[in-house]
This record gives sequence, structure tokens and C-alpha cells, in this order.
Amino acid sequence: MVMRGIAGRCAAALLVFLLAVMMAACTRPELHRQEAYVFGTRVDLTVYGESRELADEAMAAVLREFDRLHRTYHAWEPSELTTLNAAIARGEIATVSGELATMLTDAQRLSELGNSLFNPAMGALIEMWGFHADEFVPRRPDPAALQAVLEASPRMSDLVITGNQVGSRNPAVKLDLGGYAKGYALDRAVAILRSKGIENALINIGGNVMALGKKGDTPWRLGLQHPREPQPLATLPLYDGEAIGTSGDYQRYFELDGKRYSHLLDPRSGGPADATQSLTVLITPREGAGTLSDAASKPPFIAGDNWREYTRRYGIEHALRVAADGHIEVTRELRGRLQFPSGSAPVTVVD
Repeated sequence: MVMRGIAGRCAAALLVFLLAVMMAACTRPELHRQEAYVFGTRVDLTVYGESRELADEAMAAVLREFDRLHRTYHAWEPSELTTLNAAIARGEIATVSGELATMLTDAQRLSELGNSLFNPAMGALIEMWGFHADEFVPRRPDPAALQAVLEASPRMSDLVITGNQVGSRNPAVKLDLGGYAKGYALDRAVAILRSKGIENALINIGGNVMALGKKGDTPWRLGLQHPREPQPLATLPLYDGEAIGTSGDYQRYFELDGKRYSHLLDPRSGGPADATQSLTVLITPREGAGTLSDAASKPPFIAGDNWREYTRRYGIEHALRVAADGHIEVTRELRGRLQFPSGSAPVTVVD
């Protein structure tokens, strides 16, 4: 029996971020960094070309916002979200903040685009698999309880949102915004940094990364985590307003009796999706790019060999998949941006 928790997630997050800052620590005093641990993962903020005072003030404001989001929308510790879940379970209509109502409306839209493979309403399944805990408990759900949730089929479309009033046609809905909140936080971070006059920054929340401006005369550059090795799978430049999101079976998982069980659950079967090791999407500049980078990586990961259909559903042309057997597939648009290390496995380019 093997468990992978906080240490593994932090190592993966640090590796993704490494190439963006590795040359700056000793030679560029205008590059400022702050780190924290929020959303169950490591957060790294980097600001370029500003005074230490302004950079520290802006990054502190971002970290305060991250802490607020973490506490407000926590899936199992007391929060506005757990209060809403309790009301739904009782068959009641709850009054929520305008922010939460907007987030849920947006999550409904993204869920529909992904044919409900992105499904924040299935918090009960996530809890059954032991992922509603800071340290994972390696266990398989009770088959009867799992089947009951599958038959109830909670979906985001079950929610009825009228202004700040939220109810559900289905009391089995149990909301978990873990596949949405990090991306939303990226968008909030960019808004805060811009309001503070910051023009060049990089925000990394456990491998979900968004770029603001550039680093001097060059774009920000980062590495994509290899799902099975402690090194980058590939590197690429990230330009102003772009965001990257990766869903991987190495981020939150446990091993039991020699089998890997990740937190990325297939709502159709109720079990972990196992056809893919990692799925990365690059979102070109658009409104809500950070949020999309988080939510839109889930359906293609779960879809397995049919992954390209789901990236198209979200209007994403830059994507990369590492299949369960380690084979790498990448869209033509993203292949032109990537640099693979020598000796890498063969890559299949898809349209």
C-alpha cells in the first residue's frame, strides 16, 4: 500500500515552476517571488520589473484572496459551500453570495460543454473515495453506496439558480469546486495584479499557471510535469494572458494492492479514470482563461482516446495527452511551441 499526498503534490508543483525562475534567483534582483500553501497545493507568485515594495504589496493581496477563496469554498470544512450542500440535502433553497451564484452558473455552462464529464455536483463520489481529506485514506467505496450515487446521477444541471437563490431538483447533488477553484483563482490573481499596476507576473497554483506580460525581453518559460518521472516532459513559452492547466493521475492519488487510484473520477462509472496519465490544455488569451484551464482539462482526461473531441468542445486547439501506456499525443498547434528533451518518447501529432 502506497500513499502520495502533500509531498508529492508540492514536488510536482515546484517542478512545473522551476524553468520559469531557475535563472533569476541570483542574477535578477528585479524578479520577486512569494510562496504559500493554499488549495491543498503549493502556490508560487513571481513579479518582474517592479520595486520590491510594490511587488510584495501586490503578491500579498493575491495570497489574501487565495486564502479567502480557500476558506469560502472549501468542500468539507465549514464554508459557504458546505452550508449550501447541507441545504440541498434537506431539499431547501439557500441564499448564497453573488460570487458563488456566478461561479455555479459558469460551472453549469462548462459542465454542459463537457457532456457532464466535468461534474462538480459529484462531491459524494469524491468523498467516498477518500479524497475529502488532507491526507488520503486508501480505500475503495462500498459498492452499494457507490451504486446508489450513480443511480441518483447528480449533475450540475440539477441546480436551479435564480439570482442569489440556489436549490436543486436532486438532493444527491453535493458540490465540490476543486476542479474549478484553482482556475478561478488564477483569473482573480491577474485582476488583482493589474489593479495594483503589475504588468509582468507569473502565477502558479499547483501546476495551473497563468502569465501576465513577460520576463524582460523574453516570454515566460515553463516546463510541463512528466507524469512518471521527476523532470519536465517538455518546455514551452507562455505569453501574456495565456494559461495552462493539467489534469494528471500523479497529483492526488493512492495505490492499493498494486493499483493506482487517482482523484480524477469518471462520473459514468464512479471510479477513477485510468486511460490517461496526464492531459494538458493551453488556453490562449480570452475572458476566464484561468478558469477554463482548470475545468476544461478534466473531460478530455476522462474521455481517454476520445480526448480530442472534448478539447474541441471548449474551443481549445493547444493540448497534449500522455496515454496510460505513456504514448504522447499533441495537437499540431501546440507541437510547434514545445521543446522535448533529447531521448524523449515518440510523439504523435494530431489535428
